[in-house]
Amino acid sequence: MATVFPFFSTAACATDDKKSAIDQQNRHDQIERVTIKADKPTTLPTEIPTTIEGINAKTLATTINAIDAEDALKYLPSLLVRKRYVGDYNHAVLATRASGTGNSARSMVFADGILLSNLLGNGASFTPRWGLVTPEEIQRVDVLYGPFSAAYSGNSVGAVVDYVTRMPEKFEAHAKLVGFSENFQEAGTDHRYSGKQLSASLGNKQGAFSWWANINRLDSNGHPIAFVNKLLSTGVPGTAGTPVTGAIPGKNPQGLDWWLIAATGQYHTIQDHAKIKLAYEITPMLRASYTFGVWRNTMNSTADTYLRDAAGNPVYSGDVNIAGKKYTLSPVDITNTKNQPIDISNSKNQLEHVTHGLNVKSNTKGEWDWELAASLYDYQRDIARAPTVAIPVANTGGAGRITDGSGTAWNTLALKGIWRPNSQHMAEFGYQREAYKLRTLVSDTTDWMNAAATKRFSAFQGNSELNSFYIQDAWRINTDWKSIFGGRFEQWSAHDGALSNATSTVPFAKRDESYFSPKAALAYRANDELSLKASLGRAIRMPTVSELYQGTISTQTIINNDPNLKPEKSWTSEWSAEHSLDNGKGLLRVTYFHEDTIDALYSQTNTLVTPTITNIQNVDKIRTNGLEIAYQASDVGILGLDLASSITYANSKIVKNDKFLKSVGKWQPRVPEWRANLVASYRHSDQLSTTLGVRYSGRQYGSLDNSDINEFTYTGVSRFIVADLRVRYKIDKQWSTAIGVDNLNNKKYWAFHPYTQRSVVAELKFDY
Repeated sequence: MATVFPFFSTAACATDDKKSAIDQQNRHDQIERVTIKADKPTTLPTEIPTTIEGINAKTLATTINAIDAEDALKYLPSLLVRKRYVGDYNHAVLATRASGTGNSARSMVFADGILLSNLLGNGASFTPRWGLVTPEEIQRVDVLYGPFSAAYSGNSVGAVVDYVTRMPEKFEAHAKLVGFSENFQEAGTDHRYSGKQLSASLGNKQGAFSWWANINRLDSNGHPIAFVNKLLSTGVPGTAGTPVTGAIPGKNPQGLDWWLIAATGQYHTIQDHAKIKLAYEITPMLRASYTFGVWRNTMNSTADTYLRDAAGNPVYSGDVNIAGKKYTLSPVDITNTKNQPIDISNSKNQLEHVTHGLNVKSNTKGEWDWELAASLYDYQRDIARAPTVAIPVANTGGAGRITDGSGTAWNTLALKGIWRPNSQHMAEFGYQREAYKLRTLVSDTTDWMNAAATKRFSAFQGNSELNSFYIQDAWRINTDWKSIFGGRFEQWSAHDGALSNATSTVPFAKRDESYFSPKAALAYRANDELSLKASLGRAIRMPTVSELYQGTISTQTIINNDPNLKPEKSWTSEWSAEHSLDNGKGLLRVTYFHEDTIDALYSQTNTLVTPTITNIQNVDKIRTNGLEIAYQASDVGILGLDLASSITYANSKIVKNDKFLKSVGKWQPRVPEWRANLVASYRHSDQLSTTLGVRYSGRQYGSLDNSDINEFTYTGVSRFIVADLRVRYKIDKQWSTAIGVDNLNNKKYWAFHPYTQRSVVAELKFDY
C-alpha cells in the first residue's frame, strides 16, 4: 500500500522517497505515526496529531509544471497559493481551509527547519520567501492542517508547510532548463510574456560527510498586474483637458462604471538562488547539518498607457478629456514640482536575502533523544526605487524615493527533547524562540534610478519576540486506541516600535503578554481498513509588527493606531475518517472541521467613531464550519492510471463585528464556499506519462461587507475552474523532457490582480 499513492496522508505515503520517512512496522503505525529520519532536517514532530498531506519529488516531476517552489502545493486539498506570475516574490500568499489569501500570518512555511514565512506582517506583501527553495531541490513537502501540534506557534492555525530538500546518499548531478510563455489579453493589453529558468545541482556523500549545492537563475517577464482607473462619476463634464482616445470602459467590483487607462506593474524579474548544505555524522547516532542560502532579485517594473492624444502620442499625466469629461492624471505637472502621487508609474527593486540554518540531532531510538535547531533570515539588501515625476521624465531619471528595508530579519531557536519510557508512551517537549525585526527607511533622492538617498521622508521600525515552552504526550492506550495531549505556553513581547516623518520620530509603548494553548487528539483503529481521528487545539496568533505599529504622525502624536490591538484567538477542531480501499490501492478521507476565531485581525472602517477610522482592527468573531473529502488511488480501472482528488466545503461567516455592522452575516474575505482539485496521471509506459490537473474555486469576496459584487474585474476576487496539462517523456536513464500547458482553458480570473492566462511550459532535464 505504502508505495502506490502519488499524494499521501497519515494513512499512506507516496513512493520510495517517502518510505524512509514513514514508520512501516505495521498497518496501525502507518495510520498514526510519521517518523522522521535524523538525516532529514524538518520541523515535524515525531507524533502527528492531525491530518497530513504531501507530495514527493517523483510525483512532483511527473505531474506538475513546477517552476517555483510553491507550485508543489498546487493540488493539495484546501490549499491555494495566490501566484500571479512566474517568480511572484512579493504577493504569493498561501490560503488554507479557513484563511484566505489576505491572511499570510495564519500559516507557517519551513524549508529544512528554516522559517520562510514572513511574519513581520499579515497580507499580500508579507508572502513566504518561496525563492529560497527551488523545485529541483525538493525531496518532499509535508502539510499539517490546523493548530493541533504543540510544536508550533499560533501562526500554524491554518497549516504548516514543511519542505525537505535533498541530501545525497552517493554522487549526484542534476540540471534543468525551462522555458515558458504566456499570451496575456486584458483591457488594452495584448502581448506575449516569456521567460526561462536554469537550475543545476551537485551532491555527494563520502563516509560521515555529505554535501549538496544548488544554483538557479530565473528570468521572468510577468504580465501587468495593475490597471490605472478613473470612475466615470469623478469626471467633470466639459471640454477641459487634452482630448484622448484609448480608454477602456468597464465596471469596478462594486458595479460602478470606470475607465481603465493604463497597465502597470509589468515586472521583469531576474532571480538568482544559491544554496549549500553540509552534514556530518559525528557519531552513528548524532548528526550535525548546516544550510546557507542566498537569493537575489533584480526587478524592473514598467507601465503602458492606453491613452493617445490627437497626434497619436502616449499620454501619461495631466488633465485629459475622455468622452466629454475631464479627468486628472497625477501629477498635472509632468515634473511633479508639487510632489504629487503618481497614477502611471514604474519602479525598480534590488534584493539580496540570506539564510542560515543549523541543526544538531540525536537519533538513538532509545529512551532519550534531543535536537538543537537555529535559523536566521536576513534582508542584507532590500531596496525599492520609485519616481515622484511622471513618465516620460521618469524613464530617464528624475526625482524619486528609495525605500530601504535592509536590516530587516528574523531568527529562530529551538531546543527539543524526546522521552520514550516504553513502547507505548512518548513525550516531546522543548523551548522555542522567534524574534522579528522590521526596519523601513524611505528617503528622497535626486535620481530615482541611480542616485543615493538624501533626506529622510519617513521611517518605520519595530521588534517582536515569542518565547515558548511546549510538551506533547502520546500514549498508545491499547492496540486500537491512541491519545495525544499537549500544551504550549507563550510569552510575547513587542518593543522598540517607532514611526518617523521627515522631522520627527515618535515611539510606541512596549507590550508584554502571555498565553496558554492546549491541544488534544484521539485516534481509533476500527479495523484494518478504517481509522477514526479527532483533534482539538487552541491557537493564539499575535499581532505582527506591521499590524501593531501602524498609524501616522500628527502634531507629535501617532494617530490612526490601536495601541491595544488584541491577538487572534482560535479554537479549531476536526474529525476524520480514513478508509483504505481496494486492498490498499486507494484511500478515502473525510474530515469535518470547525473554527471559531475571536478578535480576527483585518483592515476595516470603524463606524462607531466620528470621523470614521480605517486601519487594522479586531473583528469580534468569525465562525467556519466545513467538510473536506480527499481520495487517492493507483491503477484506477486500468493499469497505470492514478487519481488524486479533493473537495472542500467551508461556511465561513462573520458572526459579530460591532465596529462594522454591515459585515455581520457576510462571508469571510477570500474564503470560498467550495474548492476542489483533481489530478489524473496515466503512465503509458516506463518512459511516458500524461497528467491532467483541474483546480476549482467558488465565489469569493474581497471586502468584509461583501460589497464587491462584480468579481471578474481588477481588484475583484473571482471564482475559477482551471485545467493544467503535463506530458513527460524519459528519454533514457539520465535525460528527460516535458511539455505542459497551465490554464489550458485560458480562464481569466482575479485575486485583486489577474492570475496567469494560458501558458506553455517546456523543460529538458538531466539526472545522474
